Amino acid sequence: MRIIEGAGAWTPSAGAANDWVEHLRVPDLSVGTYCIAAGGVDDQSPHTEDEVYVVMAGRARIATPDGAADVGPGSVIFVPAGEEHRFAEVTEDLALLVVFGPAYGSHAPGG
Repeated sequence: MRIIEGAGAWTPSAGAANDWVEHLRVPDLSVGTYCIAAGGVDDQSPHTEDEVYVVMAGRARIATPDGAADVGPGSVIFVPAGEEHRFAEVTEDLALLVVFGPAYGSHAPGG
């Protein structure tokens, strides 16, 4: 067992437009926190692994080719590997607990 301290908490690096911190990595999954400040721009690219976001704090809109939805604390979002997605209209500092399966980047070329 391991308690993952700070996962999902709003703690962006100073001056970062958005911030990703990985807290746990094992071969079959990884857990991290992704933060986007209010008014910020989500510049991520599609991932090579399945992904689950849990909104811990803040409000935004997530957009994919299939549609868009407003999200806030308690929202749980599944994004399959390879799907284009962006958080937009970030109206409150957004803190996301993120789980990748398998571990983030492990299916990327050279990963």
